[in-house]
Amino acid sequence: MDQFLRGLPKAELHLHIEGTLEPELMFELAERNGVALPHESTEALRSAYTFTRLQDFLDIYYQGAAVLRTTEDFYELTLAYLQRAVGDGVRRAEMFFDPQTHTERGVKIGAIIDGITRARRDAEHDLGISSGLIMCFLRHLPESAAMETLEAALPHASELLGVGIDSSELGNPPEKFATVFARARDEGLRCVAHAGEEGPPAYILGALDDLGAERIDHGVRCLEDPAVVARLRDSAVPLTVCPLSNVKLRVVKTIEDHPLHRMLDAGLNVSINSDDPAYFGGYVGDNYIAVRDGLGVDRAGMVDIARGSIRASFLPVGDKERLVVELEQYVAAH
Repeated sequence: MDQFLRGLPKAELHLHIEGTLEPELMFELAERNGVALPHESTEALRSAYTFTRLQDFLDIYYQGAAVLRTTEDFYELTLAYLQRAVGDGVRRAEMFFDPQTHTERGVKIGAIIDGITRARRDAEHDLGISSGLIMCFLRHLPESAAMETLEAALPHASELLGVGIDSSELGNPPEKFATVFARARDEGLRCVAHAGEEGPPAYILGALDDLGAERIDHGVRCLEDPAVVARLRDSAVPLTVCPLSNVKLRVVKTIEDHPLHRMLDAGLNVSINSDDPAYFGGYVGDNYIAVRDGLGVDRAGMVDIARGSIRASFLPVGDKERLVVELEQYVAAH
């Protein structure tokens, strides 16, 4: 069954490319770029991955991201993730990146996008995996900084799929970014938003109404408000849930406590994703297996989730249908 779940054709829709930076590559890039790390070894670094809240993770995440300096760095990072994703049955990956994390250190946004884009193209040609790139704004920074980032990225807009918001959720409601999201929509970019992870259900409504978000990233706290659940169900809004991330960041205590099964029972449009897998101990295949083991979702239920992930992607309809056919053929053969 584990092999079946890993091979199941699926889309990954909630993945931060900087969050795939494994300690081995981090140390390699740190040496190449002359960056001092606060840990002496990969083992010491991994032992530091004990978090009690989102901010604990973000602090170490930004330390790690500091080793990313050049186009080649972003190329190697992205290609390593896409190679691993193929092994987990991912046929479509829609990846986040945080340009402000790097531009504030003097890295040009063009260098970031160029490196990621070259890896995406090579992976599609060599591995057959389709991908898209979503630029996230750091929500703990002011909207003016997000607007500057959007303006700087627009010359590369043909390589962008959409925009989102991430980083510290509490105290940074979605409506703070209404103007920059409106500008992004005017430029033809799709919109998503992290909401309802640590923040309240009201943030989910803010993401939908003030940002025009087409997908909600996380959204697990929606269950606290029946009206929000009804809104999400009736509109079939995709929720990109990250079970092992939620456990690691103490959103829930254990995988058995995760609300994903209740979200499914409520008729919500849920997909399974890995978020920042290098830090949270599991790529997307591991998350599928954890859901099966911890929540008792059966084979048919897991297939439904994988099918839903493909349909929730921003691929053209014809491409979605081709991937769904591939999924059905895989299921019939296994």
